[in-house]
Amino acid sequence: MKKPVVAITRPADRAKKACEIVEKLGGSAVLAPTLDLQPVNTDSLKNLVRNVDSLDWIVFTSPTTIDSLNLFYPDFLQNLNCKIAVIGNKTGSLLKKQGVDVDLMPDDFTAEGLVDEFAKSDIKGKSIGIPRTASARDTLPKGLENLGNEVILAEAYKSLFPMDDESVKDLIEKIENSEIDAITFTSPLTVHNFFKISENNEKLKRLLSDNLLTVAIGPITGKVLDDYEVAHIYPDTYTVPDMMELLFKVWRDSNGR
Repeated sequence: MKKPVVAITRPADRAKKACEIVEKLGGSAVLAPTLDLQPVNTDSLKNLVRNVDSLDWIVFTSPTTIDSLNLFYPDFLQNLNCKIAVIGNKTGSLLKKQGVDVDLMPDDFTAEGLVDEFAKSDIKGKSIGIPRTASARDTLPKGLENLGNEVILAEAYKSLFPMDDESVKDLIEKIENSEIDAITFTSPLTVHNFFKISENNEKLKRLLSDNLLTVAIGPITGKVLDDYEVAHIYPDTYTVPDMMELLFKVWRDSNGR
């Protein structure tokens, strides 16, 4: 039986691991980023760095935030004197590799999961910095504010529409020609941008539901696929390795392997 061809839509600089997992599990990866990430040294980030000593907590929501801080402020992480929370073990692992201890990481790798952990620990009246992309959902800052904390947001990178959308157009053509077996989405924007590039959303969502195995990294991305009426699955643990393990298990089960 042929190897499954799996489309990866995450940003190119974040896709290497996903492609490696696909190959390791016996598939073939097709990379078509529907999102570009650009580190930026904004005024809000400068303000956060300037006032970091007044923070009780800092929250890292993605590896890209850490990359941006390392780029513009190489000594920032090593000089932190506050507690650190993260969403996701990849972000936590990256910090640990750089000698930074993580104080709080929820089992549920979502903003909602982190807010719940802060609530369980009765963390309130604190100053909490959140460097991230400006396009992120407001669930985390509003949730922490509702607990009685002061939240300082800082834009550390931009989530951009892909500057080169030819690979995505090529992917859509492959999907129409039945050359793709599965497709993965790792954030709401990867879904939104994918459909913005498409010239026939009705046809595409039908193909993703009926002809492909569509896999989201978790329920937040899954909700966006619901909005586009695309049938999909997602793993119990919201990580790229777990997403790929689920994809290959379902694909093999459905193909009698």
